[in-house]
Amino acid sequence: MNGIDWLLDTNFILGLLKSNPETLSMISNQQIDTRRCGYSAITRMELLGFPGLTAEEEILISGKLACLQYLPLTKEIEDMVIGLRRSHRVKLPDAIIAASALTCNAQTDP
Repeated sequence: MNGIDWLLDTNFILGLLKSNPETLSMISNQQIDTRRCGYSAITRMELLGFPGLTAEEEILISGKLACLQYLPLTKEIEDMVIGLRRSHRVKLPDAIIAASALTCNAQTDP
């Protein structure tokens, strides 16, 4: 176990950044310690790869990501993604997030 209890996806992290009441309520209701939350490589790419991203937004996103644990792609995750896509016909980003969560035994968004 690597200390990640929750693997957050792009939309959930955007909700945190925007102080979305529903997202903040989920954090509070589940008593989630964001220091024990992580994000996958695909989430980082989605958040920072937006074509219209301003320098200010990049700093804000990078600051939030720095408070979370990064879960890089590994061969183990890649192999699991391949298996998930063959058996369940899921989109690549969804398969990467699912495999990342399964690999570190983390729950996905609350």
